[in-house]
Amino acid sequence: MPFNQAFLSVHLIVQYFIVAAVLAVILLMLVRLALNYADLNPFSRPVMYVRRMSDPLVNPVRRSLVQFGFGPNITPLVVILISILLGWFVLQLADSILFTVAGVIAGVQSARVVAVVGYLLYGFLDVYMLLIVIRIIFSWGNVSYTNRVMRFLVNATDPVLVPMQRIVPPLGVFDISPIIALLILWLLKTAVFAVLLSF
Repeated sequence: MPFNQAFLSVHLIVQYFIVAAVLAVILLMLVRLALNYADLNPFSRPVMYVRRMSDPLVNPVRRSLVQFGFGPNITPLVVILISILLGWFVLQLADSILFTVAGVIAGVQSARVVAVVGYLLYGFLDVYMLLIVIRIIFSWGNVSYTNRVMRFLVNATDPVLVPMQRIVPPLGVFDISPIIALLILWLLKTAVFAVLLSF
């Protein structure tokens, strides 16, 4: 199997897996909603089974919604929206990683050191931008620093965001430093593509 076809196959497999996971979450939440509104016995076996499967996804979101003053009934719908958003982020991350790996391998095979360095820098900047965006969304959701994912995001993105916060003062209650950091990283990524990868 040629090199490009192999990476296309891997990309399709990853894409199908992510879409299937998102669809499974959506289906589970729709079944939970249907059972809630069907007024069934809450201790019946189907209802208990669906609750046991969906509670790990629903409970953290419900707590956040209640803190913001929303009713807990909309939690399954919010979980559906979050799963779609996370699925999109994971697809973007997978695309960036596969693009970088494919470019590095092609650069090594053709003995082009500039291309290898360019693809590594381009992929790093792409993944780093995604980490900043995910951190922003997690902070909107009031995710605690005790959460392992949030702790990783903070530790990974603080080297860029903390100096940026010192340079760019907040506008009232809004901290625009992550947006400025994303803009600078996007310009760097565009420059890397133009200088190192366009030839």
